Amino acid sequence: MKTVFIVDDNDVNLSTAAKALSKQYRAFTLPSASDMFELLNNIVPDLILLDISMPEMNGFEAMRLLKGSERYSDIPVVFLTSRNDAATEARGFEIGAVDFISKPFSEPVLLNRIKNHLEIEGLIRERTAMLQQRTDKLQRLQNSMVSILANMVENRDKYTGRHIERTTKYMKILLNAMLERGVYSDEITQWNLEEVVSSAHLYDIGEIFIANEADPYNLETVISSARLHDIGKITISDLILNKPSKLTAEEYELMKSHAIEGEKIINSIITESGNETFLQNAKLFAGCHHERWDGTGYPRGLKGKDIPLQGRIMAVVDVYDALISDRSYKSGFTHEKAVEIIKESSGSHFDPKIVDVFLEVSDLFKEA
Repeated sequence: MKTVFIVDDNDVNLSTAAKALSKQYRAFTLPSASDMFELLNNIVPDLILLDISMPEMNGFEAMRLLKGSERYSDIPVVFLTSRNDAATEARGFEIGAVDFISKPFSEPVLLNRIKNHLEIEGLIRERTAMLQQRTDKLQRLQNSMVSILANMVENRDKYTGRHIERTTKYMKILLNAMLERGVYSDEITQWNLEEVVSSAHLYDIGEIFIANEADPYNLETVISSARLHDIGKITISDLILNKPSKLTAEEYELMKSHAIEGEKIINSIITESGNETFLQNAKLFAGCHHERWDGTGYPRGLKGKDIPLQGRIMAVVDVYDALISDRSYKSGFTHEKAVEIIKESSGSHFDPKIVDVFLEVSDLFKEA
C-alpha cells in the first residue's frame, strides 16, 4: 500500500483528506512541516500533500528543504492551497511541485490526482531502473572489452608484467590526490572519470599493434580508459617488443610509433561506434603519454599545456612504473630513487604541478 503524507495546519482539511485516502492509501496527517520532517526520519512516503500557508514554516520553505535533501528530493509533492493566482503556481512549479490542488477539495479530484501522480512516478522509477540496468550492462561490457584489449597488449610483452594493473592503481591515487588538492580539478571534472582510467590501458595497444580523469566524479571510468594507453603496442613486432637487448635506433623509432598507432586504433573505434567520452579519453592517454613538458617528447613534440592533461598525468604514472620495473637491459630502481628521478625531471619531462602532487602521495604508490 502506498504511503501519503497530508501536511496542513487545518484540522478539517486533515480529516477530510485522511477520510478520502484511508481506503486506498496509508495516510499520515501532520499539522506542521516540522512534524513532517520528524516523521520523515522514520518513514519515506510515496507522495506528500503539502499546504502552502502554514505558521512557522510555510509550504515553500518546506519544499526547499525537501528538494535540498538527497534522501527526500525525489518524493513528489502536491501543494494544497486556497490560492489560485498564477504567481503562486509559477513559484510552486519552479521549486519542484508536481501539481496543485485547490481548497476546498473534493474526494474524487483528490483521489484521481494522487492516483495519476503515483502511476507516473511508478512508471518513471520503472523506466529509470531499466535504464540503469542497461547502463550497468554496457559498463560491464565496456570494462570487459578494455580488460581483454589491455591483456592482449600485456601478454605480448613479457618484460612489462602487470604494468597495466599497477598503472591503474597509480592513476587512481594520483587523480584522487589532484582532485582533493584542486590541481587541474576543473579540467578533470569535465572528464567522465570512470571512463578515463580504463582507457589508459590502451596506451600500449599501439605497441601491440606497436604499444598500447573524481565518488561524485565516477573516477573508475577515467581510470579504465587509461588502461588503453599502450594499445598501440599491438602493432609492434614481437622481435622488437621482446628483444632481450637494447633496441637499435631504427627499432626504437618503430617502438615509438605505438603512441600514434594506439591513437589510430581508438580513432577507428570512434568512427565505428560513436564519439564517446570514454574513447576520447582513451585516445588522449594513448597518443600523448610520451610527450614531455619541455617539448622533447613524441609523437608530436607538444610542449607544456599544449599536451592534453590526460597525457601529462599518464606520463608520471607510466615512467614511475618503468623506473621501478626490471627490464631485459636494466634492473628496477628502488621506489626512493624513482621518486628522486621524477622530482629532478619536474619542468623538463613532467608538469611541475602534477609532480608536486605525486611527491605528496608517492608513499601510496609504494604501497599499491
